[in-house]
Amino acid sequence: YEAWCKSVDAAKAGLRATLIIRHPQHNTLHVNFDAQVLQLIREAKCLQRMSVEIPEGARTVQSQEQRFKGYYDELRSCLSDFDRITSTISPTTLKALGPHVATVEAALRPGMVALTWTSMNLGSYASKVRAALNQLEHLVGTINDLVENRIEKNLKVISRILLVDLPTDRSVTLDEFVSMQELKVRTESEILIAKNLEVETAVEDLISELARYPLCDDDTLDTEAINLLRVHYNKMLYTALLNCVKNS
Repeated sequence: YEAWCKSVDAAKAGLRATLIIRHPQHNTLHVNFDAQVLQLIREAKCLQRMSVEIPEGARTVQSQEQRFKGYYDELRSCLSDFDRITSTISPTTLKALGPHVATVEAALRPGMVALTWTSMNLGSYASKVRAALNQLEHLVGTINDLVENRIEKNLKVISRILLVDLPTDRSVTLDEFVSMQELKVRTESEILIAKNLEVETAVEDLISELARYPLCDDDTLDTEAINLLRVHYNKMLYTALLNCVKNS
């Protein structure tokens, strides 16, 4: 019993650890809660059921059991959501979204360098992290929707358009054939122009969404990444048009 009482202070020292740590090899974030604290709480409960007096330090830790478990679960949920959200970012937009991901990491940073399990403002910290995650999730969802439904879908439509109309059920004269092709080209050209405009508008809307996102003070929009994004979709549009011509 005396040895256990002496071990209480050592177990309590785990509460002075920072909330979050980064894995030195995998670079992933983890909740930094010492398992010895939970062991201390369990052992204190057992001693109390046996009507054994426990030290004041152990009672203090035990009284905060639900607080510790609540913040542990919330922080673990936040880190899990952060991994889930960042995993849905497409490689094409990853660099452009770099400052936006860094804004969430900035919200997490106090828990990595300053806050411990004995800090009084854990509630406000967890709320700020959750708010930053919700903003990032909304942005990534919007960006992915723009890319999938307004850019890539239109690029597929462009690449599949045929500029030649070959009748299969009858023979035609040369003049009729020329007239048919001219009409076909005019009709499909209007569709190509419209789809081209839709892609350009979607790319600019994507960039506007990136610009509207509230970044932290140390971060600014990556103009180089934005320019590379424009260049990428210009090339994709050119490739879609080239496929359109080749397939015809």
